[in-house]
Amino acid sequence: MSVEHVTMAAPAEIASGRPVRAGLILFALLAGVALIGALAIGPFTIAPGRVLTILWAALTGDATPTIALRERIVVIDVRFPRAVLGALTGAGTAVAGAVMQGVFRNPLADPGLVGVAPGAALAAVAFVVFGAPLAMLLPVPLQALGLPLAAFAGGLGTTLVIARLAAKDGRTQVATLLFAGLALGALASAGTGVMVFLASEQQTREFLFWTLGSLGGATWQKAALAAPFVLGLLAASVFLARGLDALALGEAEAFHAGVSVERLKRGAVIAVAAGVGASVAAAGVVGFIGLVVPHLARLVVGPSHRVLLPASALLGVAVLLGADILARMIAAPAELPLGVVTALVGAPFFLWLLLRRRAFVG
Repeated sequence: MSVEHVTMAAPAEIASGRPVRAGLILFALLAGVALIGALAIGPFTIAPGRVLTILWAALTGDATPTIALRERIVVIDVRFPRAVLGALTGAGTAVAGAVMQGVFRNPLADPGLVGVAPGAALAAVAFVVFGAPLAMLLPVPLQALGLPLAAFAGGLGTTLVIARLAAKDGRTQVATLLFAGLALGALASAGTGVMVFLASEQQTREFLFWTLGSLGGATWQKAALAAPFVLGLLAASVFLARGLDALALGEAEAFHAGVSVERLKRGAVIAVAAGVGASVAAAGVVGFIGLVVPHLARLVVGPSHRVLLPASALLGVAVLLGADILARMIAAPAELPLGVVTALVGAPFFLWLLLRRRAFVG
């Protein structure tokens, strides 16, 4: 992938006149509709009004006998943690994509460039093949979370190695960061292939389903594991927005505008690694959300990161929960891997971006 930068006008100039507030309201409504849909739609469909009644009863502690026990279990115990984990994954991955595109100043950048997914995959398959005895060393409440914990550690560790390789004389070189990410990602993928070769058929099936992404195994434990890191990324994005807007004009210009460019790049990479690593650990590898969603949001609200980042978070929730609904319904009662659905939508959009960028540059 080329590291040449796409020339962008000042965010404030491009964003002027755009229906920014209307775009944010639209994305918030889409996220709300997707959330209700995720709770209502499935092999056992519940009317949206009924879902709202069940949620209100759970919130107020109302034990109304008109609410069937089956409906309450399906909504509160089965679909609600799945929807929460999906919302965290969608928001975190989309914001991470927008941040990476701002750091690299390249519209084709995505969170995978910092090695999170390949590192998480390698650690996960290693845990599947060899980690069962190690899981017994964990505290009892965490034994069921051995796989996501290993994936998180692998993703974050790979990113820290890449960031260290890209640092020279106290500065992070973006081009080196990109190429180091590609190289270590390929190395991690090769290691994953070796592990899969050594795995049994059952272990291979378990790992394959995880690498294609799924919210099927969502629990409150997994959501609680991912939440601090994803919410940390969302909180950090608030402080990164001004610097990313300045960085769009170039590193020298951002420095003269009072932005600590090196601190900005290091903070962005660490926040993205933590947030995406936690999402991958809990829901598996879900591709294209970090690439597609920021572009869709940018078309509506403009390139200013102060608006783009929250817009990407809201749209990421809507897109991922919508994809999960499709994953549950296309082959019902079976369930398609979530990553397959996002790839079916994201890959054509990615090709369109490439063609559009070639026409723009040429």
